[in-house]
Amino acid sequence: MENIFSIQTEQDFLDASLAAFHYQYEHVEIYRKFVDYLKINPDEVNTVTKIPFLPIEMFKNHQILDKNTKTDLFFQSSGTTQMNLSKHYIADPDLYEQSIYKSFEQFIGKPEDFIFLGLLPSYLEKQNSSLIYMVDYLMKRSAKPENGYFLYNHAELFELLNNLKDKKVILFGVSFALLDFLDSVESLNFSIAESQNLTVIETGGMKGRKEEMTKDELLKILQSGFKTEKIYSEYSMTELLSQAYSLGNNEYQCPNWMKILVRNAEDPFSYEQEGRTGAVNIIDLANIHSCCFIATQDLGKTLSGGKFQVLGRIDHSDIRGCSLLVS
Repeated sequence: MENIFSIQTEQDFLDASLAAFHYQYEHVEIYRKFVDYLKINPDEVNTVTKIPFLPIEMFKNHQILDKNTKTDLFFQSSGTTQMNLSKHYIADPDLYEQSIYKSFEQFIGKPEDFIFLGLLPSYLEKQNSSLIYMVDYLMKRSAKPENGYFLYNHAELFELLNNLKDKKVILFGVSFALLDFLDSVESLNFSIAESQNLTVIETGGMKGRKEEMTKDELLKILQSGFKTEKIYSEYSMTELLSQAYSLGNNEYQCPNWMKILVRNAEDPFSYEQEGRTGAVNIIDLANIHSCCFIATQDLGKTLSGGKFQVLGRIDHSDIRGCSLLVS
């Protein structure tokens, strides 16, 4: 397979996507059965829009893995204990780590330049979180002694942020935890943003812990509370090995080996034009040992310049830790 991190052009992406499709048809049993069930001839798949996208729910009931690989490492989606959770088996953690590093570097900067703090209580309290693995890896590359996680010890986080206001800090936070943090410190002299060295990256997820609000409403509250013009966002999920980032305007960008398509919510083989809302399909070429082509239950729309927005969830879809706020 081609080195996905060398992709530069649309033709490069198409060639790599078609190669991944044929590889996974031959080597990933569940995906092959899915394609055959749809009565699709693999030899006739010659464009991205002809590639079948595996429903994300398949990760709940099947081990989706290259038959030539074995692994004990898996990530598991968040959710209540009563729910059947998705599992994504990871045959090549080095590939995941390269994707983490290169995505972060492309959109934000070199991890080595930052201190990383995590306000991710719902994820720290569960095992096998891909988000925790990602932040752990960034902390390892950063190697700063101040790196660390916080659960509900908001006063300690507040004090540390003030002490670090002259250093470049990334605060990864799940949405409800960031709101809880601001609620707990609103009466204090919140001055940590004065140096403009703090970057807040919200990762979505209300988990039923806060009143529902739109993403734009959330960002306005966080901007006001952290006294900053921009709140960044990260978009990924258990079933992906790549991350898209928004740099402050609720408009996400994908790395070169990842692409968003928006399908008609009623017709999975019909695609919406730019600016029209539909269901999100994701191509993640880092998923070469599982499935690169995933039909999610997120609603979104594509924008000019390859950007996209995620606007909520399809009705009746499961509550997921990676879900963004309903618009």
